Amino acid sequence: MPIYLPESTASVEALTPRQIVAELDKYVIGQHRAKRAVAIALRNRMRRQQLSAELAEEVAPKNILMIGPTGVGKTEVARRLARLAQSPFLKVEASKFTEVGYVGRDVESMVRDLVGLAVDMVRDERLVEIQDKARVNAEERLLDLLLPPVPLPPSMSEEASISKDASDVTNRTREKFRQQLRDGAIDNRVVEVEVRESSVPSFDIIAGASVEELDIKMKEMLPGLFQGRGRRRRLRVPEAFEHLVREEEQKLVDMESVARTAIERVEQAGIIFIDEIDKIAGREGGQGPDVSREGVQRDILPIVEGTTVNTKHGMVRTDHILFVAAGAFHLSKPSDLIPEIQGRFPIRVELDALETSDFVRILTEPKGALVTQYRALMATEGLDIIFDDGAINRIAEFASLVNEQSENIGARRLHTIMEKLLDDISFEAPDMTESTVVIDATYVDRMLSEIVKNEDLARYIL
Repeated sequence: MPIYLPESTASVEALTPRQIVAELDKYVIGQHRAKRAVAIALRNRMRRQQLSAELAEEVAPKNILMIGPTGVGKTEVARRLARLAQSPFLKVEASKFTEVGYVGRDVESMVRDLVGLAVDMVRDERLVEIQDKARVNAEERLLDLLLPPVPLPPSMSEEASISKDASDVTNRTREKFRQQLRDGAIDNRVVEVEVRESSVPSFDIIAGASVEELDIKMKEMLPGLFQGRGRRRRLRVPEAFEHLVREEEQKLVDMESVARTAIERVEQAGIIFIDEIDKIAGREGGQGPDVSREGVQRDILPIVEGTTVNTKHGMVRTDHILFVAAGAFHLSKPSDLIPEIQGRFPIRVELDALETSDFVRILTEPKGALVTQYRALMATEGLDIIFDDGAINRIAEFASLVNEQSENIGARRLHTIMEKLLDDISFEAPDMTESTVVIDATYVDRMLSEIVKNEDLARYIL
């Protein structure tokens, strides 16, 4: 998942741990210990940048292990931190990776994916910088297609004055076309544009090589194979203009510089969030036909410890990438991880299970809270939904009750509760004559109480 610029206008370097926690409080309710841990980790990165190069190389990031049930905010804390820090951020599931020799993704792919995201981030930043110039160049090319330049004879006596007059007429006509183009007066005209089609050859996978490695080798051996062939297409003026803008952007952006900057950003500020790490906890010693979970841990270990990974954009060192791992640890415990992995996650944070009071705050306090989202969605239909305090409290109580009766999925339970609660209104909204609907505790009880009381039904619906 790519991370874009944060909504906050404050300079990241100027944020203290207390201010970082305050920023996280806008999106995540509670979990103060986890917020403190990630705030300190981010501040330590800023401190490291102030050190001498020799000492900074020795300062390793303090990786974090979050322990807590599902739906309490583990992923959201890490994701919001990355957005706040404008850092490349990647979330992976530990259960996707398998031991070397088995079918599945190799652990180095997480670093390659992170570099790919960083390249997209840097390229988008460069595109913003050159956007105006690209549009000017595209406009000139489009005018050349609409009004091809007239070849002028060599400047000699009378011919020189004729050439000058012809040039003046051409320039005046060109400016008229430019104004019409900007006003949209010639949007229905069609021009011929050369379009380069991407060519993806088919080939067999070589045993023992990953697709990433094969991609790098193929492009090195046969550089012209992937460039595609050009063909002329007839496009309307607006479509042709957008196509030419994209071509000019590609010409103006130096992808080698983008790749270098992206790799540096990954090495110095990258964050990888490894979810469900408890699913690979265990030391069964590789017995039996199943993939050894301990083997997966040993494959992940070099990445976390610090190694060099070959990507199609260049070699990437993982020594200073911050790793945040998370798991519920219902059936296992952190001590079931191999000692080397435990040692690489020195900061352990336990996240609290959510209570009814937390659900009340989750419904109303964060930016983009659930109540705010549903009110905005219904407002598009001209319907104003008002949730009174009694309704909010009852929704929170029902969410807590269902979590106790069945699987505890934390705040995610609120999504199922809200969908069921507003099912009739969402369906009838376009046809409703009322402009305002007030949802109170009585309405919540009428819609949900029977389902919640019937535990078997609640397991399927809520």
